[in-house]
Amino acid sequence: MNAINPGLSYLSDALIELTRAGHPIVAGAADLQYSNGLNRYAQAYPDRYVQFGISEQNMVSAAAGLATTGHMPFVATFASFLGLLCCEQIRMDVAYTKLPVRLIGHHTGISLGFYGTSHHATEDISTMRAIAGLTVVSPADGPQLAAAIKASVDWPEPIYFRIGRGREPQVYEDGQPFTFGQAIVHAEGKDLTLIACGIGVRAALDAAQALREEGYSVGVIDMPTIKPLDRAAVLRAAGGCRLMMTVEEHNVLGGLGSAVAEVLADEGLGVRLYRHGIQDEYSLIAPPTTLYAHYRLDAAGVAQVAREQLSKGKQG
Repeated sequence: MNAINPGLSYLSDALIELTRAGHPIVAGAADLQYSNGLNRYAQAYPDRYVQFGISEQNMVSAAAGLATTGHMPFVATFASFLGLLCCEQIRMDVAYTKLPVRLIGHHTGISLGFYGTSHHATEDISTMRAIAGLTVVSPADGPQLAAAIKASVDWPEPIYFRIGRGREPQVYEDGQPFTFGQAIVHAEGKDLTLIACGIGVRAALDAAQALREEGYSVGVIDMPTIKPLDRAAVLRAAGGCRLMMTVEEHNVLGGLGSAVAEVLADEGLGVRLYRHGIQDEYSLIAPPTTLYAHYRLDAAGVAQVAREQLSKGKQG
């Protein structure tokens, strides 16, 4: 599985490194250690790994219990189960008690393809960011996930990590530092600023390049921490462009686009914002790449949506 999905190695490798450094790491999965790569950690530290079986809610509560004994638990399962099925346990056992539990929701958005609506996670950002005291992070690729995992040892709040299926195209080099709550500005643009998270970052970067070749001035911001959001980065971009567009593998209601819209509304800024993602519907069932193309979440699709929105602005 790790050979087919190379991004899966980053989670375990980061945890192995932290454990070797003396941090009180423990890890667990709900019968999906081969789907999230934690099998590598289980092999390296079998006494620090718990196989919970298909009992996701129990896993979250047990992780909270482990945190009260001085451990730093990292527990993982499909994002559709973790962010929705386990919402009550995350709210009451983890966030309300302010315990340093790290929740790994993998195969986010529509990346489970044929598994269908029950396994697609297009509501988890909105659910998780509404829970007080819970940090929400959506890394763009494996290296950024590893950097965020390592940075989390000094972060006081519980964290929900929203990651893909391990086949995400690489955006960053290994070893790049990560700071919670800080956006990464790849470029500034006067016509358009794309703000993306997760797999949307690579798509936004490639779409921006295509649009620049057509004469547009396009900026790109990677917003890996959705909560707390980098408000300053949003405001700086809003002050220098005529259109902003968010890109996320999530329902446009309550996700990254809503978080950006809240900042603009709070500050009374009049820049136009278009939220691109799943348009408040249950996603279809098909291979992931087919779904990305259908919902225009690949580079070509993002570029086309941007052209439509830029054209609408000219007509207005």
